[in-house]
Amino acid sequence: MKTNQLKRIMATTAMAFLGAAPLTSIAQVVKVDGSSTVFPITEGIAEDFQKANKGLKVTVGVSGTGGGFKKLCRGETDIQNASRPILQKEMDDCKAAGVEYYELPVAFDALTVVINPKHT
Repeated sequence: MKTNQLKRIMATTAMAFLGAAPLTSIAQVVKVDGSSTVFPITEGIAEDFQKANKGLKVTVGVSGTGGGFKKLCRGETDIQNASRPILQKEMDDCKAAGVEYYELPVAFDALTVVINPKHT
């Protein structure tokens, strides 16, 4: 999938997610944090979302997937970027703190090992 296609899909998903509530009922600042691999796409989506929703600011942090989950479970962020599903301990931490969430898989990635036959 091309980067622009993925960006459009994620932008649509993010806008639909945030658009579920009237803009007047959500914070004037939407805080996103988490995965460094997802950051570049999220940053672009945040810019597009802010252009479409004047007066709303979206901040995007990069504390890693685990760090982002910690912030989410402490109620410090609104959206968590992750390069993996939420772990049971993180689920338990969120539940203990009264933080409800909706897990929305957007894309999956993989690592590929490629070996040049000339180097065997």
